[in-house]
Amino acid sequence: MSLVPFDDRDGWIWLDGQFVPWRDAKVHVLTHGLHYASSVFEGERMYNGEIFELRAHTERLFKSAEILDFRIPFTVEEIDEACKQTCEKNGLTDCYIRPIAWRGSEMIGVSAQQTKIHVAIAVWDWPSYFDPEEKKRGIRLAHALYRRPDPATAPTDAKAAGLYMICTISKHAAERDGYADALMRDYRGYIAEATGANVFLVRDGVIHTPTPDAFLNGITRQTVMKLAGERGYQIIERHIPFEELGTFSELFITGTAAEVTPVAEVGEFRFTPGTISLTLMDDYARLVRGQVPAMA
Repeated sequence: MSLVPFDDRDGWIWLDGQFVPWRDAKVHVLTHGLHYASSVFEGERMYNGEIFELRAHTERLFKSAEILDFRIPFTVEEIDEACKQTCEKNGLTDCYIRPIAWRGSEMIGVSAQQTKIHVAIAVWDWPSYFDPEEKKRGIRLAHALYRRPDPATAPTDAKAAGLYMICTISKHAAERDGYADALMRDYRGYIAEATGANVFLVRDGVIHTPTPDAFLNGITRQTVMKLAGERGYQIIERHIPFEELGTFSELFITGTAAEVTPVAEVGEFRFTPGTISLTLMDDYARLVRGQVPAMA
């Protein structure tokens, strides 16, 4: 399948309050966000014409900007509406949505307090983050090259562009070795997350998930925890030593892009997509499409 570059597509992008043709949505090469990672973003999905957890995503975008010390020049309500309008303008009812905010090109340097803050929203068709057949079998994860940083050294509560540099490096290395993704530890060596998704593990019918104190407490993660609770599954949120990885029978990851995806391997460790992983995968798929999970 040929690659369609993201800068050469048909459609419309919402940029600083107005729609511009897709190919004309450009920034200058000396944009501060490019040189100093002063950029925050969200990943959202629309299903059947409704953006799942739109307000939660928009509020997180604003919180991330606040953490990076800049203010988005629109209201939460305006960004919510712009996300909806961008989907409508592009004629999409099932798609991925990418709002992003960044410091402009007025100043280049560590201090950039006089830069203009820009906001853009792009949407595109994106059926599945992982190959559907591979997802059913369970994807394969490598061990990541890098660890999630100490919150004292990086703004880990922000969905900030710079924090994904180590994710790209780790995912590229994993893909070169034939894996779909990589499992990251945190700065203490505890199990943390995949490169763009949270992690859940199952042992003896109990769900365990890492405490999100060095990585994002994902919106999908919170949704899946609620679904698991409604099913009556016990959930333990704790620091999980890496040495325990081989003691779990199931492992699955969650995220807006990944949705709920079972895992079959993490390096030398093996897992079997079982009842809990597959049930929550189905429950989530039903929920985001406005269907009631089958509670039989």
